[in-house]
Amino acid sequence: MASIPLRLAGHAYDVLIGPGVRTSLAGIVRRLGAERAVVVSARPQEWVPDTGVETLLLPARDGEQDKTFATVEALCGAFVRFGLTRSDVVVSCGGGTTTDVVGLAAALYHRGVPVVHLPTSLLAQVDASVGGKTAVNLPQGKNLVGAYWQPSAVLCDTDYLSTLPPRELLNGYGEIARCHFIGAPDLRGLPLVDQIAAGVRLKARVVEADERDTGLRHVLNYGHTLGHALEKATDYALRHGEAVAIGTVFAGRLAGALGRIDAARVAEHLDVVRSYGLPTAVPAETAPQALIELMRHDKKAFGKRAPGSLAFALDGPHGAELVDDVPQEVVARVLGGMPRAPLADLVDTAAVPVGAAPS
Repeated sequence: MASIPLRLAGHAYDVLIGPGVRTSLAGIVRRLGAERAVVVSARPQEWVPDTGVETLLLPARDGEQDKTFATVEALCGAFVRFGLTRSDVVVSCGGGTTTDVVGLAAALYHRGVPVVHLPTSLLAQVDASVGGKTAVNLPQGKNLVGAYWQPSAVLCDTDYLSTLPPRELLNGYGEIARCHFIGAPDLRGLPLVDQIAAGVRLKARVVEADERDTGLRHVLNYGHTLGHALEKATDYALRHGEAVAIGTVFAGRLAGALGRIDAARVAEHLDVVRSYGLPTAVPAETAPQALIELMRHDKKAFGKRAPGSLAFALDGPHGAELVDDVPQEVVARVLGGMPRAPLADLVDTAAVPVGAAPS
C-alpha cells in the first residue's frame, strides 16, 4: 500500500493506494468523530465498505448527464431529510463525476461538511479525487461552477479497477499520459499501482504549492483546454481521458509551433499518448473554429496580454507552464493541421495497452 500525504495550511489528509484500502473507511469516520454518514455510490452495495456509523446509502450514476446543479440540489435535500449535521461525513464512491458532484454538495451543505472519497475509476484515482476541486457543468461548458473543498481522506482501492470495462480503464490513461509532460516522466511499463501513485504524488506536490490555481497548478490543465472542448463538441461521446489525450498531442504541436520545444519533443507527445492505446486525432466531425469558440469558455483559456489570444499549459525549455498570450491564428493553424478521423473510429479502435491490468 502507498500512503501519500497532502499538507495544506490548516488542512491535511492522506491518499491511500492499494488493494483493499476501502476497508479503512470506518476508522477514518471514527477519527472524524462523525455519528452519521451519507454514502453516495455509483457502485453496487457490495462494493461499499462499512462506515461504522448510522448510514444513508444514496445511488448515483457516473457520467456527464448527472454532473448538474439538479443532482447537487437533490443530494442536499437528502442530507436534510436524513438529519446530516456539520459534524457528520459524506462519502463518495464512484468515478470522477461522482467525486465532483458529491464534493460540491459537501462543500455547499451547511457551508461545508467533511467528505471522504473512494474513487472507483482509474481516472478518478489518479486525478479527480485528489486536490479538492469540485464542479458541475453548465450548457456552455464543463466545470464552470464549483468550489475548492478538500477531502478528509482519499482511498484509492485498486480492487475497484478489476470491475472496469476496457474503455473505462483507457479513460484513466489519458490523465496518466499527460503526467509525462508535467513532472512524472517514464511511467510507461510500470505496474499500474505505481503509475497511480506517481500521478497522485505529482498532483499532491503541485496542490500543496498552489491550492487555488493562482500559478503552478495551471500545469495540471495540460491537454485539458482542447480536451474539454472536444468533450462538449462530441456531446461527451469522447470520454474525458480520451479527449485529454488528443489535447496533449495538440499541446505538443502548439508548443512546437511557438518555438518552445523541438521536433523530437513534439514527436514524444505523440509517442507517449499512442503507447497507451489512446486516440491521437481530432474527430473529423468537429470544425476548428467551433472548437476555438468552445475553448474560449474554458475557465483557464483567456489570454491576458493580447486581445483575442488564448491561454494553454504548454511544454517549454523550463518544463510545462501557463502561456497566456497564444495568438488565435496560431491555434487555428495548428488545430487545422492535426490528423483527423471519424469519431466512431476514435472511440472503437481505442485499446488498453498490453500489460496494463490492475496490480
